[in-house]
Amino acid sequence: MEARVWFTTAADGFLAVVDGIEPDRWERPGLGVWDVRSLLGHAARAFATLESYLRPGTTGDVALPAAVDYYRAVRSGLSDPAQVAERGRQAGEALGPEPRARVHDIAQRAQSLVRDCADDTLVETPVGAMTLRGYLPTRAFELTVHGIDLARATDQRIPTALVDAAVPAMDLGAAMASAEQRIELLLAMTGRTTLPEGFSVV
Repeated sequence: MEARVWFTTAADGFLAVVDGIEPDRWERPGLGVWDVRSLLGHAARAFATLESYLRPGTTGDVALPAAVDYYRAVRSGLSDPAQVAERGRQAGEALGPEPRARVHDIAQRAQSLVRDCADDTLVETPVGAMTLRGYLPTRAFELTVHGIDLARATDQRIPTALVDAAVPAMDLGAAMASAEQRIELLLAMTGRTTLPEGFSVV
């Protein structure tokens, strides 16, 4: 699935889940240490970072050509669990009294920006410069995974759009995996073994 199509598909599915969150769910368990509000705040950063990092009309040299390179850089520099958890909590609080409406506003601005920018537009991430073409799959991946997280946390059916978006997400996850992890994934997918507790490629 082409990156822009994946991003749009994942965004559609994610926002459908957001619309289905009932008002009494915000303080209930979301994922790990997050409640639903904090999980949504973290997930909505997939849109917000596009606004923060995109440099419309600008091109230049890139340090990270592809999504795999980005995740490897993040894993080595920005993945402290306590910091990630706190950023999610703060992002959730920033959504204010109407989280669903706020997320739709953020998403609309980000999607409009993506439509207006060329594939080679510069994206200045905290771990290195990328093109929009390289960075957009990371946003689609986050929306896919956290859209599913939110649906599970709020007892919703997984939207068809997220089911479709899961295919390129699995492809990217396999690309991020180490050689040993790829074998473990293949064996688990074919029923030969189960994945070890805590298994993750991110």
